[in-house]
Amino acid sequence: MSEEKFDAIVVGGGLAGLSAAYAMAQAGLDVMVVERGKFCGAKNSSGGRLYGHSLEKLIPNFAEEAPIERKIVKERIALMTEETAMTIEYSSGKLGAQPCASYSVLRAKFDKWLADKAEEAGAMVATGLLVEDIIMKDGKAIGISCGGEEVFGDVVILADGVNSLLAQKLGMKEELDPTQVAVGVKEVIALDPQVINERFGVADGEGTAMMMAGDPTCGNLGGAFLYTNKDSISLGIVTTISDIGRVDTSVPDMVERVKNHPVIKPLIAGSKLQEYSAHLVTEGGYKMVPELVKDGVLLVGDAAAFVINLGYTVRGMDFAIESGRLAAEAVIKAKAKEDFSAGGLACYKTLLEDSFVLKELKMYQNFPSLLECHAVFNDIPKMADEFASELLTVDGRTPMAIPMIAMMVLAKNGGLAGLVDLGSKALEAF
Repeated sequence: MSEEKFDAIVVGGGLAGLSAAYAMAQAGLDVMVVERGKFCGAKNSSGGRLYGHSLEKLIPNFAEEAPIERKIVKERIALMTEETAMTIEYSSGKLGAQPCASYSVLRAKFDKWLADKAEEAGAMVATGLLVEDIIMKDGKAIGISCGGEEVFGDVVILADGVNSLLAQKLGMKEELDPTQVAVGVKEVIALDPQVINERFGVADGEGTAMMMAGDPTCGNLGGAFLYTNKDSISLGIVTTISDIGRVDTSVPDMVERVKNHPVIKPLIAGSKLQEYSAHLVTEGGYKMVPELVKDGVLLVGDAAAFVINLGYTVRGMDFAIESGRLAAEAVIKAKAKEDFSAGGLACYKTLLEDSFVLKELKMYQNFPSLLECHAVFNDIPKMADEFASELLTVDGRTPMAIPMIAMMVLAKNGGLAGLVDLGSKALEAF
């Protein structure tokens, strides 16, 4: 490893770290990225959807050159029982319009591309290296220890993921609480592009995103997801760690449960498994955001718990990219003053406060409490099924008025009191 001193060392070659590195290198800073995988993206796994607005700020029109899979033009949300699904679909070209376009991506390809962009800008990217410790002097981070060697820098940006052990060592972050973190398991299954187009009703380059709740996780806190790629589908489940063992179905079996659901099975018929992966997802929202700034240290992306789960969407990639860009801006300002103390880097927090990252996390800070309610994943899908079945079945009997159907379904499932209680939690969440 080089004995050169860097302006900034970035630990982690995911979207947050690479965005920070790219922005700093563009500004002329000497930057080193250290990634433990064989290449950037080798160890990164996610559901697979990137909201492009934040990366547009760094690399305008990035989708023209980046290895995106499909532009999302259809949204589906499904409440599932074992045999049924009540699905809402929104299809619109507006979803693919700038600046709000979103894309399905495969992180192994996409992160590698972004790493190449960072290197083109002048950053040094070192892979296959595990950072074991942060070197401290007089309470300030001055470098990293990696493979028995030391590398020095004015500031260290920790972009090392959800379970940032380095941030925990520095006392910036607590050990993960099982109620605040989920495990995500994903399969990438190969399918002919034309078959994908036909089954999901999209054209070449267009895609569908689908979120599912209820039966996929057997009523556990969490849900399932599906994203169409160019010639494959990303399909998987997310369930809260504290709920594992609550039901007899294992997490891998939950994935199989989704694949064999009557609504999903025809969509993926004839597919072939390409990739199987798992990763941790923060679920605590704003209330689990750790200390973000220390003398010589900044936290970005998943390491800073910048993830939001609203049920109908799970976002982390755009938060990661934006936090990386803002961290870079803070370091650039600190470099101009040669002040890398917590005070010199404090503008990072101000920039975050003014950005969509903390504004949205604060707005929905009570939402995780709603998603901790098992009724959302058990009772609501069941009631949706019973209501739709009664409303849409025609068998020659005297029809029942819609309000009466609703009252009947409520009566069978705990009555109005339970719904009012859930409604009050929903109001608090929003």
